[in-house]
Amino acid sequence: MADIVFRNVTKHYGATLAVDDASFIVNENEFFCFFGPPLSGKSTILRLVLGLEQPDAGEILIGGKPVNSVSPAERNVAMVFQNLALFPHMSARDNVRFPLVERKVAEAEIERRLGDVAAKLHIGHILHKPPAQLSGGERQRVAIARALVRDPAAYLMDDPISALDARLREETRVELKRIQRELGKTLIYVTHDQEEAMSVADRMAILENGRIRQIGAPAEIYDRPASAYVARMLGSPMMNILPSVRGAGGIEAADGAIRIADDKAPAEAIEIGLRPEDIKVRPWTDNETAEGGTGRPARVFEVEPLGGYTVVTLAAGQARLRALLRGQPDIRPDAMVAISCEPARVHYFGQDGGAL
Repeated sequence: MADIVFRNVTKHYGATLAVDDASFIVNENEFFCFFGPPLSGKSTILRLVLGLEQPDAGEILIGGKPVNSVSPAERNVAMVFQNLALFPHMSARDNVRFPLVERKVAEAEIERRLGDVAAKLHIGHILHKPPAQLSGGERQRVAIARALVRDPAAYLMDDPISALDARLREETRVELKRIQRELGKTLIYVTHDQEEAMSVADRMAILENGRIRQIGAPAEIYDRPASAYVARMLGSPMMNILPSVRGAGGIEAADGAIRIADDKAPAEAIEIGLRPEDIKVRPWTDNETAEGGTGRPARVFEVEPLGGYTVVTLAAGQARLRALLRGQPDIRPDAMVAISCEPARVHYFGQDGGAL
């Protein structure tokens, strides 16, 4: 087992800053996920861990030992690349066996490990085929199997299940989490799918333009985002971020449609954040009052029924916000509604976008 440590690591590609002064610790036996938009530095961090890239500054440690000058082969980490990199002239079986054959592992042990990993990833029936005869999802599972069959210090996976269909992707990520626990290995996982990141990670790092914006357990980051940027990254629909003003007795937003009676709101707050599932929606009546945080009426702009829940887009002045409601409520477009939120569920952000 091995922990992986970055100390003030920076990496440039010409004038592009790919990783900006990154410091973090991935603990032993931890499923750690890097999450962010394209070009945020996720894959570059994996390449730095693997040794395919060298940092311009900073130090990388694996198992407590500095590895800046250690070759990829000597670092003993297994990688599943996004482009899979399977050998086209070999069958799936030989692709999976290859790392063990190269290390001169005994044939009986190779077959035992091959059988175990094939069963876990449901690829036993395709092992005789070459990569050209496999679907994208099948090739991805073979690439994952080739990494899992080894006994490395850590596993690195760069968006390894993106080519799978939705149902198989959900099944595979559950399997990856189970396998990681059974193996007792450190696993670093890169994805741009927030649902995937939150479902598998013990801890995760949110990236923006090569910078780490927040590290923590998924539920911790979701409930207490460090900035408006992080708040928008997690959640589907994403958090509503609205300009706010301090009115009589509290905070107002969305052209007065939202009034939060909270005398403890930070004075320097210029934006509020509301999770869609925290917004309450009810029909507007002529005798509606400001009780419960209700302000002016909002108009239902769009209704998206999704079975177990419904996404309602609301228009209030120039603002558009989305609410997530249970079931299939009787709400129609253009209806006038009252919206409110519990003060304890409101997030406040300052001038620089940081959480207050």
